[in-house]
Amino acid sequence: MISDTKSARQPTEHLSGAEVIVKALQDQGVDVVFGYPGGAVLPLYDELFKTNELRHILVRHEQAAVHAAEGYARSTGKIGVVLVTSGPGATNAVTGLTDALMDSIPIVCLTGQVPTHLIGTDAFQEADTTGITRACTKHNYLVKNSDELADVMHEAFYVAANGRPGPVVVDLPKDILFAEAPYFLPKDVRPCAYQPKMDGDTKKIEQAVELLANAERPIIYGGGGLINSGLTACKLLREFAELSGFPVTLTLMGLGAFPASNPNFLGMLGMHGTYEANLAMHHCDVMLNIGARFDDRVTGRIDAFSPNATKIHIDIDQSSINKNILADVPIVGDAERVLKTLIECWKSKKLSPKDDKLSQWWNEINSWRGKECLKFDQQGKIIKPQFAIKRLFEKTKDKEVFISTEVGQHQMWAAQYFGFDKPNRWMTSGGLGTMGYGLPAAMGTQIAHPDALVIDIAGDASILMNMQEFSTITQYRLPVKVFIINNQWMGMVRQWQELNHGSRYSQSYTESLPDFIQLAKAFGGTGMVAETVDQLDSVIDEMINSKTFFIADIRVNKEESCFPMIPSGAAHNEMILSAEDKEGPKTSAQGMALV
Repeated sequence: MISDTKSARQPTEHLSGAEVIVKALQDQGVDVVFGYPGGAVLPLYDELFKTNELRHILVRHEQAAVHAAEGYARSTGKIGVVLVTSGPGATNAVTGLTDALMDSIPIVCLTGQVPTHLIGTDAFQEADTTGITRACTKHNYLVKNSDELADVMHEAFYVAANGRPGPVVVDLPKDILFAEAPYFLPKDVRPCAYQPKMDGDTKKIEQAVELLANAERPIIYGGGGLINSGLTACKLLREFAELSGFPVTLTLMGLGAFPASNPNFLGMLGMHGTYEANLAMHHCDVMLNIGARFDDRVTGRIDAFSPNATKIHIDIDQSSINKNILADVPIVGDAERVLKTLIECWKSKKLSPKDDKLSQWWNEINSWRGKECLKFDQQGKIIKPQFAIKRLFEKTKDKEVFISTEVGQHQMWAAQYFGFDKPNRWMTSGGLGTMGYGLPAAMGTQIAHPDALVIDIAGDASILMNMQEFSTITQYRLPVKVFIINNQWMGMVRQWQELNHGSRYSQSYTESLPDFIQLAKAFGGTGMVAETVDQLDSVIDEMINSKTFFIADIRVNKEESCFPMIPSGAAHNEMILSAEDKEGPKTSAQGMALV
């Protein structure tokens, strides 16, 4: 990807390859590296030993290193950095890299490799890392010439952060780490051929503004691209929503980009989104999509998705436009810059929405809100999972709190009942749906925000996926809190088996769960169990106030399912609102293949 343009530049100094890498990390503003050593990267670890400017976090599994870097990146807006060895070190990182690619998280992953003369010989701990990661990274490099090392390092950071963010792998043969290499400062690197378009087409923005001003049933649909763009983009979204009076809905990855407490917010949309958000999406006449990619969890059945809407799609990634849903007005550009231009155009034209029509639209939306689709009935002593998360939110909403999740029912309940008013507070695996994401992500988030309250809302099944990281959490004295929604099932698997497979619960019941409190103690933490409603608040209080890592084992109703729900293969207006909803559609045979 490095341009062939030649320039008369001089290196600042000549160093070993390992020294070049460490210096490049420092000059890129890196302060934390998540990693695990091995033979191929020992020269690099030797250099890390000599510096106090880089903090290395020793994880217990390479997958967790990437998830921790994702949590760090997602909660700070910075680039997460990972260091792993060759062979199994690199292959163990693949799940994390794929997760980061799907969710557009900026990661630079340094992988060790066997010496250049052994590449292709099936040497000990050799793997074709660039071949393996080609499909799960934004870009990757195999450095075979030490003269290119500094350029590659700096370019990797540029590629990871610019345009649509994503993971970049730099594969480093061991002999390159020993070889002499010139060092260039970031400002002196060769120009990069990758130059993403940042400013949107002015004429198309003007067209979008005219469509929005004349809309009778408009909606703003925001995604993770808003958060990736930064705080200003999220602020501009709020400004435009206030200026226009339009309703706003967000994807799972977009939560926090618009305040959940704002009256214009309809909640999350999609498979487990709110009734009002999904109905508004279905019936809108003009849709403004900012930084969302029209994924299948949102669209439902493609031919029935917002059938009467004129669709405006703003995205920095040109390949995401027209990929799933055809856009009537495609605008390629950064969310912040496009929104700024859009607002300026709206103001300069002194536009205002059709108040009478907009009022009618809000009346219709409020009638859908009247369904109270997230209402639940907490009766008796058995804790409902919705109630547990609602109480957690109520007790932490005034604190500096960051939430990560694993993947499953608890993740959806957290999205529904935990209100996020700020961006960068919500760390979850959206595109890949990676069980085991939440604990290492919380770990990385806590390292980035040592004084904040960081909580992993987990399931009893998914917390076991990367539980070895309790050891890392203990080593670095991280006060991470784990809030386990324990129903003794793989909850979402059970729910789909109930709805789609005749309640045949094949391998979805967990028969040998550990004693989570004893587990916490074994790793140096503490914990408490809440089995009844009257125990819940005291356990939450103890968890919040704990100075060490804490596991809250919340024993909830075992048969509770997550609603509302759009069955696979159904449209937005075909929702199941509850387990008792007899009118809701059933998943079609075609839809079952999409679950």
